[in-house]
Amino acid sequence: MIESDRVTELGAPPDVVRTPSQSGLGQLIARCPACRVAVWSHYGGAGPVIKFVRVGTLDDPDLLPPDIHIFTASKQPWVVIPPDARAVPEYYERARYWPEDSMKRWSAVLPLVEAYRAERRRNA
Repeated sequence: MIESDRVTELGAPPDVVRTPSQSGLGQLIARCPACRVAVWSHYGGAGPVIKFVRVGTLDDPDLLPPDIHIFTASKQPWVVIPPDARAVPEYYERARYWPEDSMKRWSAVLPLVEAYRAERRRNA
């Protein structure tokens, strides 16, 4: 997860596909127009304010190992999560798991997220 304004897209603009989600808010998935790999998503809760970047699409994905494994209740049995890794069965409470600096960044964009949510409710 990263603030959208901190991301610079290089190359051809992605193809953005709207898909449903369990929350009912849907998500937008940006795919490479050439290979169709998902590059990033905007989930309905934060909308265009936050990009959920697929680490595997970065030049050096090994620099960003997972901080936490989420939705492990639905993982495939062949996925092995290291015993010392943080993992939760569903989603998680940010304040419980995020470092202080990350919480400060979230607090800074929260007014934008709330404005997006309010606009979405008005247009529903």
